[in-house]
Amino acid sequence: MPAVSIERRRGADRRNRTISAYLHGALNPRRVSGRRADDRFYPIVDWHSPRILALAFSILALSTIDGVLTITLIERGAVEINPFMALFLPHNLGGFVAVKLGLTAACLLILVACSPMRLIRAVPGEVLLYFILGCYVVLIGHELGMLRLT
Repeated sequence: MPAVSIERRRGADRRNRTISAYLHGALNPRRVSGRRADDRFYPIVDWHSPRILALAFSILALSTIDGVLTITLIERGAVEINPFMALFLPHNLGGFVAVKLGLTAACLLILVACSPMRLIRAVPGEVLLYFILGCYVVLIGHELGMLRLT
């Protein structure tokens, strides 16, 4: 006896409309907080506050400024102290920029996803983003000071 398939779905297949499905999910998030009481330390959410977006873009912008200042300092005789990034300088500036921004963006994706979580059940993950932002501000201040000396 042949298997009979009864299709109960009607209308267009939503899986074929990826952009509209993405926009619908982005504008109507389902998980704004954890689903269970135990999720208060490690929630996985679909929606993050605009503050997190501003932090991520600020860190990415400061990373870009850091890259430009690093290239400027290298041209003036400075040495890159990060051995991994030194592989790309001064010969492959495109590779340097791609790796620097690519690694920063990939790490930011992970940190934003983990921002509502608590580290060691005490410190919100968002605090780590503020710490990284502060480190970049200090680093750029140091690089500007080095530029004044050259």
